[in-house]
Amino acid sequence: MTTLQLTHAPILNSSAQILILPVNNAGIFLDPVLMRTKTLYPDNYQRYYRTCRDGSLEAGSCLLHKRLREHAGLGISSNGNQPSYVANLVISDHPYHPARSRWLTAALTDLCEQLIPLIRYQGVRRAALLTRPLVFDNPKSNIANTSSLIPLDWHTDTLPPLNQYLQDLPKVRVDIHLPKSIVI
Repeated sequence: MTTLQLTHAPILNSSAQILILPVNNAGIFLDPVLMRTKTLYPDNYQRYYRTCRDGSLEAGSCLLHKRLREHAGLGISSNGNQPSYVANLVISDHPYHPARSRWLTAALTDLCEQLIPLIRYQGVRRAALLTRPLVFDNPKSNIANTSSLIPLDWHTDTLPPLNQYLQDLPKVRVDIHLPKSIVI
């Protein structure tokens, strides 16, 4: 049974073994935390970007990447809070478009299918999920005003699927990192 914990702590300081990042399939990051992951985990970003440019990454999927460890030079990390895996949860088709509930549920299903072998056979016990890209708050965009692209509400549209799909994972703790604008 999964333990879900809501937190306002910075996700990049997390000691999780798997970092779950909601992304789009255009290969463009607008969120400041996602922009920081480009430099922190360049092997993940390169694979994600290539997959987006190939057209093989569809909205509603999950691209799980096992991080490459550097063995020499300044890239060596002596702290144990670096994730071994990065899961790119594709929840949108464009950086300015909000997530859609069908893409979110399909991506969560794909994520769970990929996480079960890691939990059972690789000993993964901690995951961290960034939620800021799931909370659509771009006041400059007129796209949110169209009837076909309605932003998901955190309490009614986003949190229930997270609970439903992640709850079935065995023996793992998932820290859900929320923006400070959402009250825990």
